[in-house]
Amino acid sequence: MATLLLLPGDGIGPEVCAEVRRVAAALVPSLVVEEAIYGGASYDAHGTPLTDEVRDRALASDAVLMGAVGGPKWADAPRHLRPEAGLLNLRKAMNVYANLRPAYCFEALAGASSLKTELVSGLDIMFVRELVGGVYFGEPRGIETLPDGQKKGFDTALYTTSEIERAGRVAFELARGRKNKVHSAEKSNVMESGLLWKQVITDLHAREYPDVELEHILADNCAMQLVRAPKQFDVIVTDNLFGDILSDAAAMLTGSLGMLPSAAIGDPNKPGLYEPIHGSAPDIAGKGLANPLAAILSFEMALRWSLKEIEAADRLLAAVKGALDSGSRTRDLGGELTTVQMGDAVLCRI
Repeated sequence: MATLLLLPGDGIGPEVCAEVRRVAAALVPSLVVEEAIYGGASYDAHGTPLTDEVRDRALASDAVLMGAVGGPKWADAPRHLRPEAGLLNLRKAMNVYANLRPAYCFEALAGASSLKTELVSGLDIMFVRELVGGVYFGEPRGIETLPDGQKKGFDTALYTTSEIERAGRVAFELARGRKNKVHSAEKSNVMESGLLWKQVITDLHAREYPDVELEHILADNCAMQLVRAPKQFDVIVTDNLFGDILSDAAAMLTGSLGMLPSAAIGDPNKPGLYEPIHGSAPDIAGKGLANPLAAILSFEMALRWSLKEIEAADRLLAAVKGALDSGSRTRDLGGELTTVQMGDAVLCRI
């Protein structure tokens, strides 16, 4: 039997993961759902955001789904022990190098976007963000004191050919099943790592994917185009830093950060890591106000990409759409439903 490891984490994480557990039980009763402590909660209990035992359980599972980590409570913890460090370490340990972040707009929510309805109606973008390299992991990094007493902070944006190629392959393969177009976003005009990114993607395209349309775009122009004419994009492949920024910007085109899931995948037959894009939102934690749909849709991606339950994934996506079409809304979408009530709205359509 397949195993899903839930890592609820901090803030609203436990609330939204509880709805995933209910949906999983109704949709795929044979799925074994386990749970482990993680993030700030793990730091409080064990002095580390990710224990070796939880890391090993993640590697042994078929899929991992987390809620959210972090919050001001742990702001003074050593950087390498903050909840966010646990997330980075888990991604690295699982070697989930390709982060899939869909930005699609459910028709019922087109009016909730900050952009005009005609710009976002029918929006369907897939970001492929390289996830375990780049400036978030490059060495050297640190903060030093200079002879004159000033501080100097530095990070290294570093990529190798193979790291870029494997993210590129995921993007091109995805595009073949969609509209057959890839935008590759970087800053090749000012960054050496960006120039290498452009060169490697160009070479990979020519060798293996000449049938897919490829367009290079500078990351800052990509940001502008996302709010000018977002439907021009199909698949966007980019590095760790720009992927983080651009996909969050695109998230707001869909109406709410509480709507968007993500998948982090690596080599075939290895577990994927699934998580809602939203943060831990400690200001509303425990109040039943969180939108669980991003977590539920992250489970839909886990069903599709890791658990190979395509029919169940299709049923779940249809159930979410049906709930939204019926007017079900949490407060972030302009409604009054609680977290549990939104889960109920999905469950009654499964």
